[in-house]
Amino acid sequence: MESITSMTTPSSSSSSLSKSKSSTMIIKRGTRILTEKPFTYVLKSKYRLERCDNCLEAIQKVLKCSNCRYVTYCNRECQQKAWSLHKHECPFLKRIQPRIVPDAARMLCRLILRLEHGGDLERGYYTEHGSRKFRDLMSHYAEIKNDPKRLEHLESLHAVLTDMMSVSGSSSTVPNKTELMSIYGRLITNGFNVLDAEMNSIATAIYLGVSITDHSCQPNAVATFEGNELHVHAIEDLPCLDWSKIYISYIDLLNTPEQRRADLKDHYYFLCVCSKCIDPQETRQMNAAACPNPNCNASVNFELDKCQDCDAPVTTELRDAYNEIMTLTQTSLDSMKEVAYLDMCKICLTKQSGLLHPLNVWHVKTLDAAFEAAIDVGKWSDALEYGQKLLPGFAKYHGEWNPLLGLLHLKLGKIQLYERSYKQAVHHLQEAQRILTVTHGRDHRLLLEQLRPLMLQARHEMT
Repeated sequence: MESITSMTTPSSSSSSLSKSKSSTMIIKRGTRILTEKPFTYVLKSKYRLERCDNCLEAIQKVLKCSNCRYVTYCNRECQQKAWSLHKHECPFLKRIQPRIVPDAARMLCRLILRLEHGGDLERGYYTEHGSRKFRDLMSHYAEIKNDPKRLEHLESLHAVLTDMMSVSGSSSTVPNKTELMSIYGRLITNGFNVLDAEMNSIATAIYLGVSITDHSCQPNAVATFEGNELHVHAIEDLPCLDWSKIYISYIDLLNTPEQRRADLKDHYYFLCVCSKCIDPQETRQMNAAACPNPNCNASVNFELDKCQDCDAPVTTELRDAYNEIMTLTQTSLDSMKEVAYLDMCKICLTKQSGLLHPLNVWHVKTLDAAFEAAIDVGKWSDALEYGQKLLPGFAKYHGEWNPLLGLLHLKLGKIQLYERSYKQAVHHLQEAQRILTVTHGRDHRLLLEQLRPLMLQARHEMT
């Protein structure tokens, strides 16, 4: 993964792309252009008693490895499938018990083991003839060597690996620091967060083929997951399968250009120069104030003296109030990174009213936090209010064909169904289906097992 495009008419196609025709055929929006299994992956430790270490699915009955007692499986079949790699790490996990292994340390351990046991020859294909091996991935060795935070992190991981892998009789050893740094660099700049159906990050994985894909803040493709399998779907019509012109987003797009560029620089060591990041109007729109005139819907730059649409004056008092609520909002959102509190969100939204434009990105972020917090505590009417207000912001900043927008419609449909607003439920579920068919494909379990039963129920209730 080492870095820019527009929308066209929608298509409902969701079939996988034929490799033999991929270089010349027109690719319709919704076409699956890549399916790939991971080179290696690790379930996040916080889910190790809730999800299967092999297939990543939620488990009903805990089936632990009888030796290390560290990993959990959903059934014997998954345990047997995982054994080819787990048998090498098992004594290391047993040695470090009862401590929890940091996710990055376990991922490095698995990468070392994969490379020791033939993984250095494995290829991940992105076309019939185009492929990548692990060594083809960029390591950013020079940048990491001059990055104090990364070096400190790597030093701590080295200590954990040394402790884990110093088992009597084991042929595996921790690579020297130069080699470990190159493996670490490939991990942090090419690793994917594997997401569940609700877009929660449940695992970390390396995929070789898809690492060819560059970043854009205006992506024309999207990566989604089913278990540990990655799918890439086109979200625009493409003239052909040219991977040099296919882009996904590496980061959260619900951020200002300054934040996005900082994230990309910190994590991937490049400066994004896409049209959205270099356009000063993008920052102004994301930080926009509401016009002081309640009858004007324009976004206003409070650095100016008046609204450019209706000439309503911007007073010093208004400017001070805007700066105050922007600071309060940013501080509050920062404190709610792990858990959103509905009362705090409501305070911010009340103070934002009349000061922040409805598409101000900090207002949108607050609505998002309030929506999720309301769901968590079962405040359905509040959730519906915030979710409806959230839709325009998600569409603008995430894009019209983004899984997060589809999932927002799905959640709103569920709530409307629960509230017996069946007509509105059908509307949101239809919108969810329209988007998620493109981003996930018609055969994805999210559509088959969640969306379609809800749609059938909502339509049945309307009759």
